[in-house]
Amino acid sequence: MTKKSKAKEDKQWLSDVAELGCICCRNMGYGASPAEIHHVRTGQGMAQRASHKDVLPLCPPHHRPTYDTGFHAAPKTWQEIHGTESELLEQTKREVMELRACRV
Repeated sequence: MTKKSKAKEDKQWLSDVAELGCICCRNMGYGASPAEIHHVRTGQGMAQRASHKDVLPLCPPHHRPTYDTGFHAAPKTWQEIHGTESELLEQTKREVMELRACRV
């Protein structure tokens, strides 16, 4: 696989993840809301970014530190409420595969 096709594949994955809508809002029964990409930090060093495959779709209030409800405001508390990054990552990967299967 060439570097260019890898970048295209990553872009498509990120687009598909964002298309799902916020995983927290959906799991709480609020329906899909516009999502931005959160790179999973579990298992990563301080200066390392996760792979583009290890991402979650989160709305700004569930992602940003400027909101009390945001992951980056209080990661430990956030995971107690919404589930671990690992659990949500598995759900996200499953849902992207389902989304892609529906397009065929």
